[in-house]
Amino acid sequence: MCITRSVDTVCQILKGKMITLSLVLVLITVQWSWAQEDPLLPFSEHLDLEHKVQLKWGFDEIRDTILFELTFNTVGWVGFGFSPNGGMTGADVVIGGVGPKGSYFTDRHAVGTSMPLVDKQQNYKLLSLTESDGKTVMKFQRSISYCDENDLPITELPMKLIYAYGETDEITYHGNRRGTKELNLLKYMPQSNPPNSNFFDITTVNFTVPANQTYHHCKVMKIPTFYHKKHIYRIAPVITNVDIVHNLALYRCPPSVTEPFEADCYSSSSRPNLCIEVVAVWGVGGLGYEFPEAAGLPIGGNIKASFYKLEVHYNNHNLASRVDSSGLRLHYTSELRQHDAGVLITGLAVAPGYAIPPKAKSFLTYGLCDTAYIPKVVEKSNDLQLFSVMLHTNLVGRKVRVGQFREGRQIDFVAVDENYDFEYQEVTNLGETKTVKLGDKLLVECTYNTEKRNTLTWGGFSTSDEMCLAVLFYYPAMNLSTCVSFPNTTTLISEMGAKDPDTWLKMMSTKTWTDTSINQYQQTLKRIDQIVQVMNSTNNISINTGLIPDLKAIPSAPCMNNTAQALH
Repeated sequence: MCITRSVDTVCQILKGKMITLSLVLVLITVQWSWAQEDPLLPFSEHLDLEHKVQLKWGFDEIRDTILFELTFNTVGWVGFGFSPNGGMTGADVVIGGVGPKGSYFTDRHAVGTSMPLVDKQQNYKLLSLTESDGKTVMKFQRSISYCDENDLPITELPMKLIYAYGETDEITYHGNRRGTKELNLLKYMPQSNPPNSNFFDITTVNFTVPANQTYHHCKVMKIPTFYHKKHIYRIAPVITNVDIVHNLALYRCPPSVTEPFEADCYSSSSRPNLCIEVVAVWGVGGLGYEFPEAAGLPIGGNIKASFYKLEVHYNNHNLASRVDSSGLRLHYTSELRQHDAGVLITGLAVAPGYAIPPKAKSFLTYGLCDTAYIPKVVEKSNDLQLFSVMLHTNLVGRKVRVGQFREGRQIDFVAVDENYDFEYQEVTNLGETKTVKLGDKLLVECTYNTEKRNTLTWGGFSTSDEMCLAVLFYYPAMNLSTCVSFPNTTTLISEMGAKDPDTWLKMMSTKTWTDTSINQYQQTLKRIDQIVQVMNSTNNISINTGLIPDLKAIPSAPCMNNTAQALH
């Protein structure tokens, strides 16, 4: 406290230093909090209204593992589990704590309202159990699928979670220290409602859809002006004709685009094609999706772009006359997240220079992204923290796998869909935040079945054509658009014994395709050199060559053995 006028100046200086020091301490505290975030536990929910029980979790469906961390405001025993109906009977639970003789942890099952029985087979793996500052933190993992009759499988439907805790380590009746909450653990969407939030729509407006089987309509429009930066945290579809709207893509335009425009996306005009940086996608059958608390799509402020391009792909199979106003709803907040999020298109470049033979039971194509070339087109490049993905093929796609390679060795699968369905294309959480280091390679492999087709299926934008893409959501954002590859056409023509492109096209179209010739063609496509292309959002391109690595399955972790290694 300042007591004389003569020292006012000194007091003001001291006050300023104290304020500065306080701000520094706050920033250090926030940064420490961010630094403590576990990328393997991207999801978080309080299980009770008083916020005395917090659940964090992450999962890896490929390895069949799910990781939990529970924080209880108690120094007594703690319990957590899964219940068929929200009660004790039939529940699959774990009980643990830190007592006078150390930590304890058991896998149990409940047959009634009495003490749960210890399972003969202990299928939960304790990773850590600590007690401090009046809180108990229990971290463990298990198989997503069940291992014995006393464990409940974790499914893609909402599940009833139960919890209870005591005030001491004597495991007795919990009283009112219990609760139930229903969550969809494997398809989690937090549905947050941050303060100062709002939304705006980017849609077509009373657009008359042409009587074409496939049509891509592009509309370049200005979004609302925000002088201060905002973060988009949720994206939802606005669909007026669900039977003909195939997919949507939203692109950020460069500052050079200053006028609205509307046209066929792939007409002779180049104006819509200046906007190439994808920021949002939606596929048929998909719902809305939300970004993690750590990231949001930036708009306004220093983001110079004020025009965006909406691309609507209509699959008007019956050539119906329709008026459409479909598009996307963007929810935003002024409460900024830690990171700007970005979207990267990977896979096989969409072009007419490759073909899938007819009568193929299981034909593979590949798209290679070599992140070592990102610094060539992005000045401020960094590792990618992947959190969501949308996999995309058209009608004959049956499987999509995205493998990750480091220093020539496959280290992971980023995403896998062994039962791809064209009618259900969703942006899905990866289950954990996966790090792609600069220099890693991402291989997108697509499997097709063309047994019902008598002619070649070409790569292209029509629904009857094919694609092989993985749309990756990541942070922190870079000035990046695509990282794709394409078989070297010159090498392919030569390997197929043709003299020029016209000869090759005729050969492919008139060829009698058998299992042997299909397999030979597939092996040729994989063996030859690939043209790897990385492009930033202003059309700067790095073009290089690469080879397709072998994609091998990483075995899932068993319930009891080596589960800790499954978490990298």
